[in-house]
Amino acid sequence: MPLNLPDRLPAIDLLKQENIFVIDTSRATRQDIRPLRIVILNLMPLKITTETDLVRLLSNTPLQLEISFMKIKSHTPKNTPVEHMKAFYRDFADMYDEKFDGMIITGAPVEQYPFEEVGYWDELCGILDWVRTHVMSTLYICWAAQAGLYHYYGVPKYLLREKLFGVYRHVACEPFAPIFRGFDDEFYVPHSRHTEVRREDILRVPGLKLLSESEEAGVYMVMGRGGREFFVTGHSEYSPYTLDAEYRRDLQKGLPIRMPENYYRGNDPSNPPLVKWRAHANLLFSNWLNYYVYQETPYNINEIV
Repeated sequence: MPLNLPDRLPAIDLLKQENIFVIDTSRATRQDIRPLRIVILNLMPLKITTETDLVRLLSNTPLQLEISFMKIKSHTPKNTPVEHMKAFYRDFADMYDEKFDGMIITGAPVEQYPFEEVGYWDELCGILDWVRTHVMSTLYICWAAQAGLYHYYGVPKYLLREKLFGVYRHVACEPFAPIFRGFDDEFYVPHSRHTEVRREDILRVPGLKLLSESEEAGVYMVMGRGGREFFVTGHSEYSPYTLDAEYRRDLQKGLPIRMPENYYRGNDPSNPPLVKWRAHANLLFSNWLNYYVYQETPYNINEIV
């Protein structure tokens, strides 16, 4: 089934070039199907890039999805045109009375600040409280995973000695959990972060289950409320050249950055990346949508509590 996306969203044309089948709202309204309603709170600076990365993965499912975008009112993005934000994003207050089958909250480049010092922290906490009664299952990515674990469960984050940057091998701690159906015994995930959460803090919380970790990258996936919350510290959604762009951007700025680990062919940045995470990423998103959203959500979306 195709994705139902807002008319004229740039991701539509970009993904059609990759032979990914998407339709806009005008066409989707002519189909007599109850689509799953998915809302994305996009906190990343490059909104259009993140939209495209997420939509690419959400398209790999037989389910029809209706995608909406939420924005933080107390923060104005500097790297996305105002016209784009006005056309495709809505304030949380305007969506407050709506319910959604699934939600994705992205990372944000604020991880080195204490949570309470982030300018939109209070607004985000209000959204996180709302999520628990208005969304069936939510995927929290990178900083959002740390923010959710802290807000809901009091799990702290810790500053790393240097940026965790590269593609790392992971294993499933709960290999028979539906989120891992079709996964290999080992799988790869990109990471790009300055902070971490620690397994000992996760294991102290009765309501949390550690699902996956890595010897090099630490905690990767944590589940809460029986699958209504997934906290994912890596970036499975990254396109092949995202880490490359971050690396060259930081080099150009003169920032201390080392080459992303296990990323370039032959560990040579003059070579293209060796993509080792694409299959896992598609399985992660399709399993989440199938087993924790579609199979759990009520047909009458207003019954979500």
